[in-house]
Amino acid sequence: MSFEEDDRVILHDEHSEHDGEVGTVTQKMETMFGDANYIVSFEEGQEQGVPEDNLEPAEEDDEDD
Repeated sequence: MSFEEDDRVILHDEHSEHDGEVGTVTQKMETMFGDANYIVSFEEGQEQGVPEDNLEPAEEDDEDD
């Protein structure tokens, strides 16, 4: 699934301090291999270079933790 700017997503990355948190896609970048990487902003920071496989769409009732 592809995400666009302002989409609300849940990050799944056990190495991130934002693992399991709901954030907002602020930028979508394409790698030279055609894969999408994202910058996701959270209440307390952001993650850069997040691959699409580490994101899932957030439900309307999911809250920021």
